[in-house]
Amino acid sequence: MKFAKDLNMTPDEVLLEEGRKALRIERDSIDSVEKELGQPFVDAVKLILNTKGNVIFSGVGKSGHVGRKLAATFSSTGTTSFFVHSDEAAHGDLGMIKPDDVFVAISFSGESDELLTILPALKNLNIRIIAMTGRAESSLARAADVSLVTKITREACPLNLAPTSSTTVTMALGDAIASAVMGAKKFSREDFARSHPAGALGRRLLMRVQDVMRTQNLPIVSSQASLMDAVEAMSKGKLGVVIGVDSSGIPEGIFTEGDLCKILRNTIDINKVSFKDVMSRELKSIYSHLSAHSALEEIKKYKVNQLIVIDSDKNFSGIVHIQDLIARKVC
Repeated sequence: MKFAKDLNMTPDEVLLEEGRKALRIERDSIDSVEKELGQPFVDAVKLILNTKGNVIFSGVGKSGHVGRKLAATFSSTGTTSFFVHSDEAAHGDLGMIKPDDVFVAISFSGESDELLTILPALKNLNIRIIAMTGRAESSLARAADVSLVTKITREACPLNLAPTSSTTVTMALGDAIASAVMGAKKFSREDFARSHPAGALGRRLLMRVQDVMRTQNLPIVSSQASLMDAVEAMSKGKLGVVIGVDSSGIPEGIFTEGDLCKILRNTIDINKVSFKDVMSRELKSIYSHLSAHSALEEIKKYKVNQLIVIDSDKNFSGIVHIQDLIARKVC
């Protein structure tokens, strides 16, 4: 391995320089591919947009790893896709591929025996082929319907051997195709969330207040009840709050542990106080169909621990508490 020859450099500086050199080489390689981007890229995007089937990625070795990643990217951004190992395809997995599919063959040399072996079978099925290769004159490029050539001057590897720049530009080009397809399909944040329900964005966009609110054993009393009855309901509810409702079940007021402390400090006999006289009528509520994330924003805005949840008719439906939002990772 050839390191920098400046004898004044410390061992750490040598390592940093080698790292920067590798990054420069890969960055320059991507810049070169960007400058050469043209009609083949457009043709590849249109093939994918117009297919009624799946997008199948295939390759071996490092190209196979790139193919697996790109298949995952396409699938998560609205284009059904999967990876088939070229060697496995030649021994039976070719049956997974249908005439309406688009086949993306990845081989930097363009001479991978495993890929070239299955090309005739793919052509017999009239499957359209996109090649991602580093050589325009390769067998793979000549056989493909669309050939995307990723020329590089050298690998970032100090020996110019290990696939580094070549895999980076292939990955980046695949991401560029996926981005163009997303734009053409008008793939939205909501669409992305539906593919990632367990992710932070999925929870933010898909989870509703009705999914996290509490509906059982709620601390509710009639507004006409005594304060003592209200305190008992608050104690059983274990939320530090009690809600006063009218005869139709519509919330009229709220009373918290903090309110109780203020009353006790004033040495008021709670047995002689009516709940409606001390409850606050400044209710902070939210509709059950709104996003759970919007509930979190309202809780932060009003600096409270909970919100009353109401349905479209403004009937009391439940309580959404900050603890429940945190537990469901709504953040």
